[in-house]
Formats: sequence, C-alpha cells, structure tokens
Amino acid sequence: MKNIIQSSFKESIKLKSKILNSSLIDQIQQVGLELVKILENEGKVIFAGNGGSFSDSQHLTAEFISRFLIDRRALPAITLGTNSSNISAIANDYNYENVFSRELDALGSSKDMFIPITTSGNSKNIIKAVKTANQKSIRTIALTGESGGAIKEFCECIKVPSTNVPRIQECHILIGHILCQIAEDAIFKNKG
Repeated sequence: MKNIIQSSFKESIKLKSKILNSSLIDQIQQVGLELVKILENEGKVIFAGNGGSFSDSQHLTAEFISRFLIDRRALPAITLGTNSSNISAIANDYNYENVFSRELDALGSSKDMFIPITTSGNSKNIIKAVKTANQKSIRTIALTGESGGAIKEFCECIKVPSTNVPRIQECHILIGHILCQIAEDAIFKNKG
C-alpha cells in the first residue's frame, strides 16, 4: 500500500516538474493575463467538463465566485451543465452532445472566456461547445492531456504532458487555481 502512495506522489511531482520547465508556464501566464482583461471588461469565465472534469469545473467556478486566497468581490464564473432541468431537456429534445453547446449559446458572449476541461480532448459534447464558442467569438482555451485530442483542431489547448488521467486532472486543478490567483492579484492587489 505504501508503494501506491509513494508512486502517486512521485508521478505527480515528476509531471509538475516537467510542466515547470516547459513553455506551458508562458502559455498559462498569457491566458491569465487575457482572463484578467476579460474580467475587468465585465466578461465572465465559463467552465465545462464531464465526470471528474465536471467536478473540477464546479470547483474552479466556486474559487472565482466565492474567494480563492483573499476576501474580495465575487468574480463572474459559471459551469455549464449544473442545471439538471436544462441537461435533461436538452438531452431529451436534441441529444446529449448538445448539453453544453446549447447552454453556452444562451449564456455566453464575446466578452467571455470559455475553459472546457477534457483529459482526452475527444468529448463530443465539449467539442460541440467549442464550435459554438467559436461561432460566438468567445475566447476558448481547453485544458487537455498530452495529445490534445480532437479538440486541438478547434481551439488553443493547454496540454498537460501526460496520458495518466488522475495526474492530468491534478494539473488541471493547479492550472485553474493559478489562473484564479493571477486574477485576484491583478484585479484586487493594493485596491483594499
């Protein structure tokens, strides 16, 4: 049992060290700066994902709306798919592939940033939402695994350099936390 614990920590450290010494750092910084501008210009951050990535989306939305490291006003963020009536109606009337794209069409604007989270990059409902974001001129940056999957053809991706789903998800949360911290620091630092 101890070897499972030690192995998991070692894998996580190795992957995060790999990211730390890569161009992903510059990409995350650039996305963070873009996100600050969007939030300062009355836009919002919109997350979406399936399964564990859905939970990660809700987690990150809470960090923006409630607080992350400091007490401050709420930052506008939503997670697509949290209204179960919408999901069941859209899936029933159109099909499950449309559950995120339909909500994004209703709630998103060109002032926003869309951050879909998909470890494989191949989720059909996420790809369809990205296509909707593109039609609405919503800045989109997907959090994916190493290959980027099919989604890389439709938007910029922050590709975590791994195929191990739990390690990718851990990095997605870290990247989301960093983006929130960049926003808090830029928007609220020394503004009491």
